[in-house]
Amino acid sequence: MSPIKNKRQECQVYSRVNGWYTPTKCWNKGKQSEYADRKTYSISK
Repeated sequence: MSPIKNKRQECQVYSRVNGWYTPTKCWNKGKQSEYADRKTYSISK
């Protein structure tokens, strides 16, 4: 049997800022740091 070879592909993350969806990797270091500090909330009924 031959070993299984995994092909990996970069995943692009988009976020909405000021009404526009942009890839987070295109942001400057300050905005990337701010994005890392964000918290997500779940609203339950």
